[in-house]
Amino acid sequence: MINERISKLRKMMAKRNIDAYIVPSSDPHQSEYLADYYKTREFITGFTGSAGTAVITNKKSGLWTDGRYFIQAAKELAVGEVELYKIGVPESISIEEFLLQEFPNRGRIAFDGNNTSVAEYENLIKNYLILNL
Repeated sequence: MINERISKLRKMMAKRNIDAYIVPSSDPHQSEYLADYYKTREFITGFTGSAGTAVITNKKSGLWTDGRYFIQAAKELAVGEVELYKIGVPESISIEEFLLQEFPNRGRIAFDGNNTSVAEYENLIKNYLILNL
């Protein structure tokens, strides 16, 4: 079921020429606890933890979360294609590094602007551009 959802998202991305879609764990108010309506990352990946960000490209999908959720994420992601990236673990890459590996000459990255804070957006752009010098 998760892979089917990702496949449908990829079809929508292809129609809009989107290379990567970022799915955070947030709502327009940056609430700690989300209403079901805003649990997009959970719907797409199957990961039910409260903290994590997913990135879907036309070939890969990943979920970044912290140490509180490593075991839970590994279990919940085992049923689909989403790869776990462990925040704070030296051998794990960041979202920006992942995007740079996938799109060394920059790609068209999309996200829901209603659910992404200005600080998150600026941090992503700054780090992605710094890595891509």
